Amino acid sequence: MAPWIPYALLAALFAALTAIFAKIGIKGVDSDLATAIRTVVILVLAWGIAFARGATAGLPDLSGRAWLFLVLSGLATGASWLCYFRALKLGPVSKVAPVDKLSVALALVMAFVFLGESISARGLLGAGLILTGTLVLVWS
Repeated sequence: MAPWIPYALLAALFAALTAIFAKIGIKGVDSDLATAIRTVVILVLAWGIAFARGATAGLPDLSGRAWLFLVLSGLATGASWLCYFRALKLGPVSKVAPVDKLSVALALVMAFVFLGESISARGLLGAGLILTGTLVLVWS
């Protein structure tokens, strides 16, 4: 088994728990406030892990390009979270979560277009199945 697979499976599990916990916790709470609270928790957790593992020693070595794209990634994450929490506030998890996972198919296409990564026939089929599955789940 590839070493990344357990982490990817745990990421999927935690993403599913995120949706369930958020839907329960967001009742009666403004979605932007809920996102802000979640962000503080993640901030403390991520910096705590980085300090504990000694990863912060690499801060001075980061290039301007690395900073730029990490900041852009953070902005995209923030926008994603704000939209996700608003969607959860307005709709059912069973429909919001599948639409959110369209990011998998979008990432495959964007990796091809912007990063020059190849997409196999299997990858295209998988992206198509994700799109089809999302449509079936949302419009059922």
